[in-house]
Amino acid sequence: MTKSTPPMVSGALPVVGHAAEFQRNRPDLIRRGFVEHGSVFALKLANQNVAVVIGPENQKKFFMETDGRLSIQEPYQFLKAMFGEALFLAPHDKYLQQRPLVQELFKREKMLHYVDVMQTVVQEWLDGLDDSGKMDITSEIGVLVQEVAGNCFLGPEVHQAIGREFWDLYIDVGKALDPLLPPDLPLPKFIKRDKAKARMTEILGPIIAERRTNPHKYDDFLQDIINKAGEGDEPIDEEMVRNLLVALMFAGHETTAGQAAWTLIFLLQDPAYLQKVLDEIEAIAPAGVHIDPKRMVQLDHIAWAVREVERLRPSADMLMRVVKEDIEFGNYLIPEGWLVQVAQEIAHKLPSQFAQPETFDPLRFAPDRAEDKAHRFGLIGFGGGTHKCTGMNFANNEMIIITALMLRQFEIELVTQDTKILRGLGANKPTKTIVRYRRREPALAEPVLAAVA
Repeated sequence: MTKSTPPMVSGALPVVGHAAEFQRNRPDLIRRGFVEHGSVFALKLANQNVAVVIGPENQKKFFMETDGRLSIQEPYQFLKAMFGEALFLAPHDKYLQQRPLVQELFKREKMLHYVDVMQTVVQEWLDGLDDSGKMDITSEIGVLVQEVAGNCFLGPEVHQAIGREFWDLYIDVGKALDPLLPPDLPLPKFIKRDKAKARMTEILGPIIAERRTNPHKYDDFLQDIINKAGEGDEPIDEEMVRNLLVALMFAGHETTAGQAAWTLIFLLQDPAYLQKVLDEIEAIAPAGVHIDPKRMVQLDHIAWAVREVERLRPSADMLMRVVKEDIEFGNYLIPEGWLVQVAQEIAHKLPSQFAQPETFDPLRFAPDRAEDKAHRFGLIGFGGGTHKCTGMNFANNEMIIITALMLRQFEIELVTQDTKILRGLGANKPTKTIVRYRRREPALAEPVLAAVA
């Protein structure tokens, strides 16, 4: 018996199908499809059919068939217009050439160095705060994460040299994220994107040239890329070095900023769990103590909170592939030429995988419960399979450092009580969230203030 294609979600409009709703409110659209049809269903985005697949086994197939019957490059042409043929945006042979280079940059000995840099940068930010005041934690953490990425990836000298201009150019690059429109249309946002890329090239060109001339003078992420790019049978050219650097720096701050802010927000909303975090910090890494790797791996309650934020507030709410050869998901056949999508926000809230899935409960990741271990592909905030985010440990370490250093030195209370998810075509993040803070004297000793009514 021939299998049919997945059933279509209700609400498709003539010509455009679900495209407008997909742009406006993807999670509600996906949730409706799941309620109507279960774990496999279809959307129509203008003339493009999209199969949505949900649940650990479907997600396993989605990731394991990538680079086989499913292609990762084609759905992300809009990113290719921004970053060129970098990493998964490159043809498979070039991707295989680049991936070991990037993996080398995130090896354990490198991560030890990055953790030290992270602490230096975060501490400088904390030292620069007034002893008390208010701040928008979302925007402040956004800038802080850029500072961390710049100092780790470029080194402090280059990061200082490029200044705020370089990071501000990412605003125009980010606004050009659009998976539905052809990326070469002569639209203002695409024109601004190309101008921003050209200016980035002007800024990075002399820096890369200097690094090539004096390769032994520097020891940082940028120099590692340049050194590795010149090795092997097919050295990577300067354009690829630049594309890799710009793409990694974008990923290194765009996706982490929101989740770092959400971690603090969720902790402040849960005083009982926050106290567990404070007690752990005081026992393992009290004020003034450097958080070395041995101490970091003992900060379990912060690590579990970071993982719970990955579950509840994944920075990306969808991942897509193009079907290169007919493939079955469940009882349905997905034809060649369709898109296939997983939806993290829905997948991470399946009651069959996570108890009370709408509740912030980091202890679900404690060893006695270990809900994330029930299925390898149940938690997919960083993707899965061959293309799982190479910088996952970097991002998680950064969020642990920000949380630990900030909470051990400041009492913080939420002023904004109704933080929402700010959605766009880039990474999701919290809406503007005001906190009141006060420096602890002399160390973590007093209880955190109750939330403002």
